[in-house]
Amino acid sequence: MKIVVTGGSGFVGKRLEKIRPDWIYLSSKDYDLVSTEDCKRMYRELCPDAVLHMAGKVGGIGANDANPAEFYYLNTMINTNIVHQGYLHGVKRILATLSTCTFPDIVESYPLTENDILSGPPANTNLSYGYAKRSLYIQINSYRKQYGVNYSTFCPSNIYGPGDNFDSLSSHFVAALIAKIAKAKDGDTIELWGTGTPLRQQLYVDDLCEIIPMLLEKHNGDEPLIIAPNENLSIDEMARILLSQVHKNIEIVYNNNLDGQFRKDGSNHKLKESIGDFKFTKFKDGITKTYDWYIENKETA
Repeated sequence: MKIVVTGGSGFVGKRLEKIRPDWIYLSSKDYDLVSTEDCKRMYRELCPDAVLHMAGKVGGIGANDANPAEFYYLNTMINTNIVHQGYLHGVKRILATLSTCTFPDIVESYPLTENDILSGPPANTNLSYGYAKRSLYIQINSYRKQYGVNYSTFCPSNIYGPGDNFDSLSSHFVAALIAKIAKAKDGDTIELWGTGTPLRQQLYVDDLCEIIPMLLEKHNGDEPLIIAPNENLSIDEMARILLSQVHKNIEIVYNNNLDGQFRKDGSNHKLKESIGDFKFTKFKDGITKTYDWYIENKETA
């Protein structure tokens, strides 16, 4: 099969290419997927058998809060074009990535399951991005129902690892934490968002890259399959784990601003049914590998 990966120059795309170099990896330099005409041109020129759709505007809690219109517009246009033009060009298989931001801010019981996706609004801190991803889920299943195409979605938890965006102004939590701790000296104080109490499942990027090819083959249903490890740690616990690994004497303070969802941990029960049991990387091991990678590559990270 000729498989095209949108968002191929992004964090996950670059790591996935190491595992599946035979796939075609696209960036916005190749095609502007916000443009319907450019999206049409992509399908005409490449004629893919399948599309792994990972392109989108992404960022941390601060970027989402400051740029909600941008996050909504760009993601909605990209998603709409990829799915609709894929159908019009005869593509039978699309596998698209969602986000835990797609799920409700609060549910009656945890962990979240695939059935919870529409049971309430997303968190206010990621509302625009969450609804754009939720619209992708609705579009995928609408095309499945009306046109009989094998389009499906999966929902990874927070992703981290080597090759991430380490710019603390726009990055996600783990990458920002690594950059701040790496730059700090013994006796320094670093400030983190929120209160340190929210809980998060952190998914090591290479684990996700091993799982994606299996999903392309085996996840053929309409459920937004959750990809998440069992570990569900608080922001403060994660920061303390990294500090214990790098042996730095640093004080952490929290700004009590933009805490985000308290918890959004998801069940991996359906994932096990789909691909079998998977041994996820422990956070302590994954963040140590990521920190070491950052130290070696910080001039270009």
